[in-house]
Order: sequence, then C-alpha cells, then structure tokens
Amino acid sequence: MKALIETADKKSERAFLVGVELRSQTSWDVADSLEELAELATTAGVEVVGQGIQRLEAPHSGTFIGAGKAEEFAKAAKEANADTILFDDELSGAQARNLEEIFGAKVIDRTALILDIFAQRARTREGKMQVELAQLQYLMPRLTRYWTHLSRQRGSTGSIGGEGESQLEADRRKTQERIEKIRTELTLVRRQRSTQREGRQRHQWPLASIVGYTNAGKSTLLNALTGAEVLAEDMLFATLDPTTRRLRLPSNQNVLLSDTVGFIRKLPHGLVEAFKATLEEVVEADLLIHVVDTSHPNAPQQMDAVNAVLSEIGALDKPTLMVFNKIDKAGATELAAMYCQQFPKAVAVSARKKSGFEALFAELGAMLKPIRDFVEIRIPHHDQKAMSRLHSVAQVVEQDYSGGQEARFRVRLPPHVRHEFQDYLVEARDGH
Repeated sequence: MKALIETADKKSERAFLVGVELRSQTSWDVADSLEELAELATTAGVEVVGQGIQRLEAPHSGTFIGAGKAEEFAKAAKEANADTILFDDELSGAQARNLEEIFGAKVIDRTALILDIFAQRARTREGKMQVELAQLQYLMPRLTRYWTHLSRQRGSTGSIGGEGESQLEADRRKTQERIEKIRTELTLVRRQRSTQREGRQRHQWPLASIVGYTNAGKSTLLNALTGAEVLAEDMLFATLDPTTRRLRLPSNQNVLLSDTVGFIRKLPHGLVEAFKATLEEVVEADLLIHVVDTSHPNAPQQMDAVNAVLSEIGALDKPTLMVFNKIDKAGATELAAMYCQQFPKAVAVSARKKSGFEALFAELGAMLKPIRDFVEIRIPHHDQKAMSRLHSVAQVVEQDYSGGQEARFRVRLPPHVRHEFQDYLVEARDGH
C-alpha cells in the first residue's frame, strides 16, 4: 500500500503558518517554534508565504484558534496566494474540517507535516513500514473527515482525498487490518534486531547510540569517526534508517556506534511508538552520545526535547556523553565552553572539521572502561605472537620487560578475549 500522506511531483505548494501562544508556554517561544515549522515546510518542499500568531488562554474546541482570528488569517493567506495552511499544533479531525471551510484551503497540522517528511526520507523497508504505521494511527480517528477509500490519494503534502467508499466502517476495517499486518511484520524486525544484538554481545563490544535533535550533526559525526557513508545534509530528518559501524579507539577499545533518527520538539507520540524497533538501539545501548548543535539559539530547549523523548522510551537514565558540536561556527566555541562547565562529562567538537576528537576519544574510553577487566598478565619473552595480540586487543596501562623469563603487563582486557590469555593471567596462576 502506498503511503497515505505523500508529496507528489507538482508545482511547489505555498503555505501560511499559524501558531498559538498559550499563557502556560514558557520553555519555547512561539516565534521560534514557527521558525522551526518553516524549516520543516521547506524540508517537505513547501514555500512559506506568511504566518499568523494568536495568544490564547486555551485552544478553542471547534477551530483551535478563535473564529474571528481564523477569518483574519484566511484573508491574509488568500492575499499571499497560499494554498496550504500549516498549524504548529496537532488538530482534531473536526477542527481541521471546520478550519478548511473558513480558509477555503487545505489545512495540515505539524504532525501530518512531520509524517510527510518521514515518508519522503524513509529508504529501507523497515523505515517505510514504521512511517506507514504512524500515518495509519494518525489517520484512524480522522476518517470521518476524509471519508475516503485507503487505496486512493490526491497525492500532495498531508492530503488524503479522492472519491472513495461511502461506508466509514469499511475504511476503519481496512485501516485496522493494515495496522495489525504492519505490527506483525515489525515484530519480526524486532526479533531480528534482538538476534543481531546477541551476536554483538558475544563479541562483548559495547554499543553507543548517537542521539540528538534533528540536524545536530549526528550523521556527520558518525561519518567522521568511522568512515561510514551516511547521508549528512543541512536539513531536518536527512536520515531515518539506523546505521551501525565499529569504531576502534586509540586505547584499542572497540565500540559499536549507532546513528539514530533525529528527535524534535512536539515529535508525534505515534511516531515514537512506530519507531520503537529502531529506537530499541537506544534503549539497549551501553552509552548514549548526545550531540548538540552548540550554535543553535535554542540549544537548551533542544536538549530538553531530546531528553523528553529519551524519557518516553525509558532511556533517560543511561550513561550519557554530551558532545557539543559545530564549534567551527561563529561564537560557538565560547558557548561550548559554557555548556561543558554545566555537564561533568562533555566535550566540544566540530564533526565537519574533525576537531576535538582527541578529547572525545579520551572521554569515550574512560566511560567504557568499566566494561573491561583490569588484569595483570605475564608472557614469556619468546612468545612474541601473544604479546602482539595483547597489544592489538587490550589497552596496555603498564609494561615491564626487565623480568628474566617473562614480560609483565597490566592491561584493560575485553571479556570476549580473556580466554586467549588464560594461561598468562596472574590471578589464574595464583588460583584466585
């Protein structure tokens, strides 16, 4: 089945943005939120031609914004030749239907726009299934608005339309059947991921998941550290599908780095649910690398948004290395220094210029040390092969070749290679 919300090849849509400032709002200014909505629109291929803001005590049940203000915005949108109205908050089916009558144009909320972008960005079968599941879950309570057969779409941003069956129950039945089928398929994906994780655990290589706000530079960091070829563009949600690569630290520690989908403020809960198969990489990680765009004016709020999603998936309490990225941008170095003082485990880097990596490697190695055994090993001088192997797989802290028969080493040894040096372990010889 095709995605329910997709952008067709057509002339660029022109959008008028609408935001609401509630008195309870404190952490994120509505103007900043609309600026991000405009970035989302641009990412989806939509041209922004105007915007309007209303201050409210609480949203109106029928039209979200006041009916009078809706009429005012409708006039401004018409003068700007807007054919799409983008609301910064999620609308109910009834609210969207009422607003479309007032505006005389297609009305889309932030959630539908994000889903549309995800539909454009998904590349793997798993990613496409997760996006479709989120779209169907979004659509289910809104079927009374669309009243359409699921296999027919107009094919433009956030739109679902066309002639269809007249029976609402048929739509609901087809939607529910498709939801159950996708859930079953994603259950199989989770099992496959579990098998992959078990394989990694046999190697005893720790997993570090790179998390952060969308466009913070996660993919650029993964590429710079591991030589991976993950799409890294200056746009929101450039990549969705997870990529895992091995990184060998200067201390000879191996760590698996996993890039994840970018988080965002007001990330739809249904999308988080649908992407749980992908986000399990975060839940199962030994360490989180939280990448922050230091140069962004709303960096603190972006960190809060990421932490909110981590809390939702049960990963907020994991050991976390804060990485303040993009210090190559004007004024960012000073900001990074300020942020690093606030977080005990933090480093400042430029993933694009590969600067600050020495400190990053040192902190990564320090945080991963508990995963290794600190042991003493004595190897006969003639066994050069064992010594070479030890230097290749362990972090050698001390070494002494002055002994008559043996060389002495104090090392941090990965558990999965411990058996290779069992005959040389001092504790094994002493019977401990």
